[in-house]
Formats: sequence, structure tokens, C-alpha cells
Amino acid sequence: MTVVTDAPNPAAARDTSASWPVRLRRYLGTPVVLVLVCVAIAGYVARADLDDVERRLLTFDGLRSATLVHLQLVGLSTLLVIVLAVPAGILVTRPGARRLTPVVVGLGNLGQTVPSLGVIVLFAILFAPGFRGAVVALVVYAFLPILRNTIVGLQQIDPFVVESARGMGMSSRRVLREIELPLAVPVILAGIRTAAVINVGTATIGALTNAGGLGAVVYGGIVQSRTPVIVVASLLTAVLALLVDHVLGVVEDVVRPRGL
Repeated sequence: MTVVTDAPNPAAARDTSASWPVRLRRYLGTPVVLVLVCVAIAGYVARADLDDVERRLLTFDGLRSATLVHLQLVGLSTLLVIVLAVPAGILVTRPGARRLTPVVVGLGNLGQTVPSLGVIVLFAILFAPGFRGAVVALVVYAFLPILRNTIVGLQQIDPFVVESARGMGMSSRRVLREIELPLAVPVILAGIRTAAVINVGTATIGALTNAGGLGAVVYGGIVQSRTPVIVVASLLTAVLALLVDHVLGVVEDVVRPRGL
């Protein structure tokens, strides 16, 4: 009797094809809802009885510019955190550097224990108020989630898997690159997702140090005592946070190794 192991499985093919519409609906559902929310906000701004100050603060060009600056703050700071925190997490999980784990994690905890306003103001003083100081503050504040998830993701890997790979003659670097990191990817990406969402909210406070972004619109509404401005800018910040969370969730789902 001959067994053909590479024959296609019709049932599996049907399951795979059926899963794509479900995944597509899941991927597109949140963006569609967020677009509808933005349309509703635009309709409110266009039709509401706003005074001159409110209309000046809620212009389309002004909100678009503030949103782009907010995205730049979040994107640049999150990228820098990834570049710094992931290698640091990898380093402290290596046998020769595990004694450094309490020190590195303790330094990462400093950014979370100090209130976000204090962190932003401190680095605005050190690096001058504006965009650069806010980015550095966001890096410090979001460092811990990525560092911690990188450490946890690498530590939770079964030691027997690593030892088996080394027993096959793989070098430590190759084991890290081909075994450990792929298995730790879901946990690391969850940390990146958390850090990015934290940065969306924290970047709003950066307006107090002249960093710009949607926080500047919120602060303008507070100073001018204009509730519609505060509500619109806050809703846009929430939409941005949900969008960032959704996009990174899709990335996490797509790059997740099969079988995990």
C-alpha cells in the first residue's frame, strides 16, 4: 500500500479558504468603524454652531497637521524603543549577562514609576522644550513594556528546544536567530503594541512642552475654555490609539509563526 504524504487535503484547503473572509472582516472591521467615527466628527465640526475661536482651533488643516505630528512623535519614539529595548532584553537573557537583569529592569522601571508629566517635563529641561525632548521622554516611558516582554518571550522557550538545536551543531547566534527569536516574536510584538498605545496617550502631554500634536489642540481648548475643541481633539486621540493598536495587532497576527 502506497501512502502519498504530500497529497493536498481538500478539507484543510476549505478551512484555509474559509478563514480568509473571517480574517479579512476582522482586519477591516475596526478601521471601518474608526472611519465612520471620523466622518461623524467632521460632520459635527461642519454643522455645529461654533464661535470664531473654536473654528480656528478645529480647522481641517490644523487637525491634519496636529495628527501627523502626533504620529511622528509616536512612530519615532516607538522605533527608538524597539532599537534599544529588544537588544537589551536579548542581552540580559544570555548566560553570561543574566546577572545584569535586575539592573536593566530596574532602570526600565524608573520610566514607569515617575509620572508621565514629570518625565516629559524633565527631558524638556534636559533637551530643550519641543519635539526632541518629547521623543526622548516617550522612549524612557515606553521602554519597560518592550524590555519586559522581550525577556519573558525568550525565557519562556523550552530549554530542551534550545539544547536540541545546539546538539545539532547550531551556533549560539544561529539558535538565537532561527529558534529563540521566532518563538518569542508574539510576546515581543505584544510589548511593542502596548508601548505604542502608551505613547499615543502620553504624547498628548507633550503639548505642554511645545512638542505639538493633538495635545496642542486639547491644550488650546483648555486655555480658551472651549469644550467642543477638547472633545473633538480627545476623540481623535482615542481614534488614533485604537488605530495604532489595531494595525499592530494585525502585524502581530500576520508575522506570528505557524503553530503558535
